[in-house]
Amino acid sequence: MTDALSGWSVRLEPLTRAHISPLQDAVEDGDIGGMRYVSVPDRDGMPAWIEKALAMRDAGIELPFAIVADGRVVGSTRFYDIDLSVPTVAIGYTFHAASVWRTHVNTANKRLMLGHAFDTLGAASVFFHTSHENLRSQAAIERLGAQKDGILRSHKRQKDGSLRDTVTYSIIASEWPDIRERLDRRLSNIPR
Repeated sequence: MTDALSGWSVRLEPLTRAHISPLQDAVEDGDIGGMRYVSVPDRDGMPAWIEKALAMRDAGIELPFAIVADGRVVGSTRFYDIDLSVPTVAIGYTFHAASVWRTHVNTANKRLMLGHAFDTLGAASVFFHTSHENLRSQAAIERLGAQKDGILRSHKRQKDGSLRDTVTYSIIASEWPDIRERLDRRLSNIPR
């Protein structure tokens, strides 16, 4: 299990059952859990969602975190599709309370995770996947500097049962130094 990652007024804490109630509040901030194209549960589904994330962590398949900013839990994110033989990881299952949208929180969250993936784990690549309908997520991933790799058509089911196309992005190790520098500039006004 990875220790907490922190910087730029954001802390990524390893997910625990103690995060259930604060994450229930976070999904209601902007009704994120009600969006059909995100893999975020509503308030009632949060305990089962966290139990599944913890089971995946215990199996060594995922590393889930709670996102803490300004002393409160404002969302969750995780590493998944971990393949240490390459090594490569995906970053996703990310959601933030609407009250922290358009702040430094997502940039700091991704900077911490990308730094851990490339600088600590020595990743060759980091991937991102999102719904073709989630334009906010696509724009955020593109602002990081990730390259759009393609679209997996009719790849998954959404909450309402409709088919989702999955838009895939990646950052490779040779791109990381420039992306790290750009993210650090964007976060330069936030105390590290």
